[in-house]
Amino acid sequence: MPTTRSRSARSSTGAGKQSTLSFKHKVTKAIKTGKEGYKSPSRAKEYIPEPSPAPAGKDEEDDDEIAADEELLQQQQKQKEKVQPAAVTDAEAKAAKITDRAIEKYWNDIEASRSARDVHKKHTEGLATGEKVLRYFDVSSQYGPCIGIARLKRWQRAQRLGLNPPVEVLAVLLKEDAKGNKGIERAHMDELLNSAAVGSVGV
Repeated sequence: MPTTRSRSARSSTGAGKQSTLSFKHKVTKAIKTGKEGYKSPSRAKEYIPEPSPAPAGKDEEDDDEIAADEELLQQQQKQKEKVQPAAVTDAEAKAAKITDRAIEKYWNDIEASRSARDVHKKHTEGLATGEKVLRYFDVSSQYGPCIGIARLKRWQRAQRLGLNPPVEVLAVLLKEDAKGNKGIERAHMDELLNSAAVGSVGV
């Protein structure tokens, strides 16, 4: 029977064949990992010049500048406060001249422009004309959201933004305020949403 050579001997001696790799030897050379091999430049070694000492009297100049800036800001604030009440006063002067008859005519014009008058009349039965005007103002989205803001502040905000809110609404608000009706300031929709939220707590 002929002797056969082992596979390793045949592969190592065969021409044109790749020798097998052996992983049995020990590594004696230290291998650097990525962290050991990379040295980041240290900012501590960089030269950072120390700030030069401030000249004498610099603190006093800074204090004077700060005081002057504060005075300028206070003057600007006072000017803003003077301008805003003047604009509101003009609107209030116009609103004070509006009679109940003019408010009634304003509401009749709104009702006449509606296509489903009977439906709207059904929902506004038993309400005063002023309340109807205010509720219509509440749902007029072009003047901004009515939730979480008083009606008078909403009207004033719309006026400042140049949205031309109806002066009749301001007239109703001022008349009701003169009567001592503070509850008129809150939008009806705001009351409805808050009552629903309070009712849902116990559920």
